[in-house]
Amino acid sequence: MSSMIGKMVAFGKKLKQNQIEEWQRYYIDYKLLKKKVNRYAQEIQVRAENQQYVLKDFSKMLDDQIEKSVMFLLEQQGLLASRLSILREQHDDLVEQSDGSKISELREAYRVVGQDLLRLLFFVEMNATGLRKILKKFDKRFGYRFTDYYVKTRANHPYSQLRQVFKHVGVGAVVGAISRNLANLQHQEENYISIYDQPALSHPDPVIDSIKAAVNRLSNSTNFLEFLGKHAFIIHDESPTPSEDHLAEQRYHFMSLLLNLVNTFLYMVNSYIIVPTADSYSLNLGAAATVCGVIIGSMAVAQVFSSVYFSAWSNKSYLRPLVFSSIVLLVGNTLYALAYDLNSISILLIGRLFCGLGSARAVNRRYISDCVPLKLRLKASAGFVSASALGMACGPALACLFQTNFKIYKLTFNEETLPGWVMALLWLVYLLWLWISFREPPRETTELAPQESCAGLPVHDAVEIDFTQPLLLKSEAKLQDKNVSQNVDQEFDDGEEDSDESHKPVTSIASAYRLLTPSVKVQLFVYFMLKYAMEILVAESSVVTGHYFIWSTTSVAIFLACLGLTVLPVNVLVGNYISNMFEERQLLLASEIMVLIGILLSFQVLIPYTVPQYVSAALITFVSAEVLEGVNLSLLSRVMSSRLSRGTYNGGLLSTEAGTLARVIADGTITLSGYLGESRLLNATLVPSLFICVSSIVATCFTYNSLF
Repeated sequence: MSSMIGKMVAFGKKLKQNQIEEWQRYYIDYKLLKKKVNRYAQEIQVRAENQQYVLKDFSKMLDDQIEKSVMFLLEQQGLLASRLSILREQHDDLVEQSDGSKISELREAYRVVGQDLLRLLFFVEMNATGLRKILKKFDKRFGYRFTDYYVKTRANHPYSQLRQVFKHVGVGAVVGAISRNLANLQHQEENYISIYDQPALSHPDPVIDSIKAAVNRLSNSTNFLEFLGKHAFIIHDESPTPSEDHLAEQRYHFMSLLLNLVNTFLYMVNSYIIVPTADSYSLNLGAAATVCGVIIGSMAVAQVFSSVYFSAWSNKSYLRPLVFSSIVLLVGNTLYALAYDLNSISILLIGRLFCGLGSARAVNRRYISDCVPLKLRLKASAGFVSASALGMACGPALACLFQTNFKIYKLTFNEETLPGWVMALLWLVYLLWLWISFREPPRETTELAPQESCAGLPVHDAVEIDFTQPLLLKSEAKLQDKNVSQNVDQEFDDGEEDSDESHKPVTSIASAYRLLTPSVKVQLFVYFMLKYAMEILVAESSVVTGHYFIWSTTSVAIFLACLGLTVLPVNVLVGNYISNMFEERQLLLASEIMVLIGILLSFQVLIPYTVPQYVSAALITFVSAEVLEGVNLSLLSRVMSSRLSRGTYNGGLLSTEAGTLARVIADGTITLSGYLGESRLLNATLVPSLFICVSSIVATCFTYNSLF
């Protein structure tokens, strides 16, 4: 794809171009490490017994390279601390003075220290990225075992130098000193003692914002908006070049983005609005109550196929697939409503299949990825997730309003049919709005200009440019290693990273599957597990609560709506607080264990089943799965190949297919378990959930160190 060519600069060349000149000898020697990997590959082909030697030798070389960079990092931190101590003394002398010029000079001196800290953070960024790339490259050559071994023996060691690089130990104190003193100087003429007294009224110096942004990337810390945006799983292989982001600016149209978000919201409402009444609808049509699993799941079955063709269609247009989606959903909901008067379970299922064929979530994701500028993309991704969560809550809530029964011209309007009629009307209104307001973005017709080199820029400018890029690249290419022996001694030896073929989007499911490393496969399995557990909980809720507690449709709808409303508050808590205190892999494992606890508490064993037991177990399962989804997709985007960030068979499609397949199997499980009787339905459906959850925890433990 022409849009990819301009930005595919080999990391070795990029490292050389962007190095701070006077610090060159302290960077990791990426070129040397890469040549070593290639030579090891040749040696092992000749003598397989060299594997142990390779592990030890390469580990020692990495240790030496990391130690070189870490010692320099500590030295620079010490120099910055000394300069800050001197400035602190000067600051104390100014406490009793009101000389504006001296205060201004002191603030400027702190800014200079801040700029030097930015240079140091940029130094850490390049080294950390290089280490990740080398570890991934070694894993690719030698079976994905080295990262696990190296991280286990180095990063978890009490005297870890690797942790200095990836976790920037000690930088926080320098950041805090600069931030606090700049803020104090800024407010010297006011009555604040420190920034902590009136945090809402302080206006940080721009350099503080830059430092905090860099530190957040270094620590992989996050906030609510970022954590929420991870749920969208909109993958980007690299930060865009200026020409690419300018193209996104030209494509961007707020109303078109809003229409995509509304499409997301309405589709989620459409998915969940029938859940409270699906069992009673199937009974009225002469089927068993547990056929609700088929009714709910038929939409997911169709979505397995619709995700693929909508993803492919979005390569050519955004408007036409959205129009098609709206028409198909209009027809599907109409058939769903008519099935009651036609007394046909077949028409009902066909209607739900049509609804699944109208799933345009792949188009919604693709629009945000390709047509929203970088500065707005995070907010748009968070909006996508919020629209989904709101739709999940509003669907069952709307079902509460349909407690009526009347006829118009032989058409019945009651709690079973009104979800179909109302959604058909909403899709008709949406279709008209779409046709009037959506603007098809222009398609790229020319090749983008190559990425401009930063080599000739001042260091501060280079730092500012690269601050638009994530520190630890969320998705990195798993590149094809070719012609090793011929290229091993070339100057940069980066041909494999520059090859167009290694950066092209995959063109088939088989090609995409070959790019999946064990870590990616495990994360997709975890995603499958959480979607399976959530679908079992939601889809069988009306049958289970009706059998054990004799809940009405309204009670079930309120219960499901309350579950949906927990999504945003939980993400606020996790995004703002918990994710800043723990590593993502720790949160992943903890969330899986909590899902397991929720499943175990859901079983009905010996004692009578009670409402508190069911509600508490459901809440633990649902909330833990929501937390798990955000962390899981974040880790998935980090370990997945950048070749899966574009094209039809992208990472978003793979995760969607995994989740949709989980829903299909879960709904099928409910229907099949129904043959055992409603009294055994709960435990029969929880056993597979338990097995899958335990399996995912075991798989996570095996790949835990590769998620560092």
